[in-house]
Amino acid sequence: MSPIYERIEELCKNKGINITVLCSECKIPRASLSDFKMGRKKTLSAETLSKISDYFGVTVDYLYGKTSSAFDEQSLKVALFGGDGEVTDEMWNEVKRYAQYIKERKNGNN
Repeated sequence: MSPIYERIEELCKNKGINITVLCSECKIPRASLSDFKMGRKKTLSAETLSKISDYFGVTVDYLYGKTSSAFDEQSLKVALFGGDGEVTDEMWNEVKRYAQYIKERKNGNN
């Protein structure tokens, strides 16, 4: 199975949906992903990959496995800080520490 398809399945699982729901909501033919999964189709179109990445809020590079992070760090910085000036490493690390704290608190580790 294609690593791209595996990433798409993982994203679906994390969102609590299946591939059929994804295809329906993105208006992608289900056969397109079935053929891709079974190897009858070697690639997905740029339009299909774009729809999937937009739906999950991830980059196409993430779907391709070119990045281990599902999100473009620069885009996250702009979203969190509103694009107002430079985001220093110290500021960014503080955001990540806070996110980790919230995650631990949710999991009962705090």
